[in-house]
Amino acid sequence: MSTTASPPEAATGRLTGLSRKLMRDLRNPLFRNGYALMANTAITAVLGMGYWLLAARLYTPEDFGRGQALITGMRLFASLTALGFVGALARFIPVSGKRTAHLVVRAYVVAGATGVTAAFGFLLTLPLWGETYQRLAGFGPGLFFLASVLVWSIFTLQDVTLAGLRKATWVPVNSICFGLVKMAMLVGLASALPDDGIFVSWIIPTAMALIPINIFIFGFVIPRHVRENAPAAETTRPPTLREIGRFLAGDYPGTLSILAIVYVIPVMVASQVDEATFGYFSMAHTLGSLIETLAMNMATSLTVEGSIAKTQLARNARHALRRAFMIIVPVVVVTIVAAPLILSIFGPDFAEQGTHLLRLMALAVLPRVLIEIYLSGLRARSEARKLALVQIGLAVTVLASTMALFPYFGVEAVGYGLLFSELLVAALIFGGLRRMLDYGETPQRSVA
Repeated sequence: MSTTASPPEAATGRLTGLSRKLMRDLRNPLFRNGYALMANTAITAVLGMGYWLLAARLYTPEDFGRGQALITGMRLFASLTALGFVGALARFIPVSGKRTAHLVVRAYVVAGATGVTAAFGFLLTLPLWGETYQRLAGFGPGLFFLASVLVWSIFTLQDVTLAGLRKATWVPVNSICFGLVKMAMLVGLASALPDDGIFVSWIIPTAMALIPINIFIFGFVIPRHVRENAPAAETTRPPTLREIGRFLAGDYPGTLSILAIVYVIPVMVASQVDEATFGYFSMAHTLGSLIETLAMNMATSLTVEGSIAKTQLARNARHALRRAFMIIVPVVVVTIVAAPLILSIFGPDFAEQGTHLLRLMALAVLPRVLIEIYLSGLRARSEARKLALVQIGLAVTVLASTMALFPYFGVEAVGYGLLFSELLVAALIFGGLRRMLDYGETPQRSVA
């Protein structure tokens, strides 16, 4: 009698095996946090596509492009310091003990204050930034823009705070509520506020989300985190402000340079093209950036777990790299093949002008996975100088190549610049990444 399983039985067996593997992964904080952040990116992508699809249908191409440009500018200034604290919070929240709440509050205050100050300087120099941003001229629009920068600064740090507390599973919940309210407000403002409805519908739900999430973080999650880690806190010394400052001194310049890739380039493009063209560009750029975020999600979880269990960094890095590629490679392939179809949902002009850019950005994510895993390992080991060197090198290469290619390829120069730069940097750090992955025991290190 043949013992070969029938196709349905074999398929059932494979599904059972995958289910068991997934459940086993979810018991591991490294994978649980990483999967939660990746799920959040997927949810953000789906709801974001729905949001921008409604915006493309309800608003003119000029209003659509202007809304994108204002949101990009706001996120640039909000992230000037906030993104710099992302690595530090992931690194130090797990080991801060009773000082955790103080660390998070200080990050909120510093990020918000510096972002608003930089945005105020931007408003004072509006004539230098092209016609698109002249909408912010005047006391009322300017004050709303400054408030939006403050709100987004805090909003940016909420997700990494939850990840550092090993509660990243709540991040997708926040994104679902935020995304749905944002879409509802977008529709409601289409006729009442056609010129600025996109920007306003983006900011108001963000401000609304701050209150319940931070009550949850400071009222429940941080106290529980402190109680659960009390035994370990008795035998380990929490990081001092001096140690955190030294880490930031090395990590922040690198993070600031990466910020140039994410936000300065779109602002630069917005100042060079008309509003409608920027709308077509920004849709492809937004989708490409979401795929790139997937590479950063598992890396953030690796930083958290590497800070807690440094002796297991090499093993965790290998696991994170495998899982990241397992998820990202199929996403990249589907995006490259289906890019015209994806963008055509927003209209034929989006597909015509954004397909090649989206494909280039999706392809560039593959070497970015290697870079992000390497950077997360450096953060866990507090090797701040190497962090800064790699990130600054990547940013300089991206900016230089994009500016050099822009006169010849237009907005597609952004995709070519990213692909070339990330392939180059991945090749340069490959030897260090291999040593990190092959290292059996990672010794405890002080802050570099």
